[in-house]
Amino acid sequence: MNDQNSNKFTHEKIETNQFLMIVLILLVISVGGLVEIVPLFFQKSTTQPSEGVTPYSAVQLMGRDIYIREGCYNCHSQMIRPLMAETLRYGHQSMAGEFVYDHPFQWGSKRTGPDLHRVGGKYSDDWHKAHLHNPRDLVPESNMPAYPWLETNLIDPAQGAKSMNALRTVGVPYSQQDIDNAAQELSNVTEQAALIAYLQSLGRAYK
Repeated sequence: MNDQNSNKFTHEKIETNQFLMIVLILLVISVGGLVEIVPLFFQKSTTQPSEGVTPYSAVQLMGRDIYIREGCYNCHSQMIRPLMAETLRYGHQSMAGEFVYDHPFQWGSKRTGPDLHRVGGKYSDDWHKAHLHNPRDLVPESNMPAYPWLETNLIDPAQGAKSMNALRTVGVPYSQQDIDNAAQELSNVTEQAALIAYLQSLGRAYK
């Protein structure tokens, strides 16, 4: 009787066999992951842009690159959760269709500073200029660093077309005309102006 039980696939045998345990854990995670992730690729709410959401312009796209380069995502998230405390403070909850053209998205989870997903149109360009030059001029208690060099640094006009071409390969619908006009659009544009253009574009689909 004991010999028969010892040959069965028992819970005890799984727990005492490290290799078997690892294989089964990986199998469960793989199956669970596929069940959760694969349907999202065929769900329109996650693969189609929300109404009013368009690809970033050349200036906005370069501003987004500045945002990433300067590490803004380390202190600012761009994901408003569907909780009353969040929506009362920041606005409409973030929707999947708003991030279709973001590669990579800037959701984040660290909030040393406020969430920025609905910051577009909340402040004027002049406010952003003063805030980027020295945040404490506007918010005395702010611990955000100043970014004065953005006022004088110019965007490389050739970089816009390169970034647009790269994004087009992953499905962002930039036309050839958009790409060809990028250099002209970026001529004599400062990094500060580009960053502000990006910030002003955020979250306008659901105001």
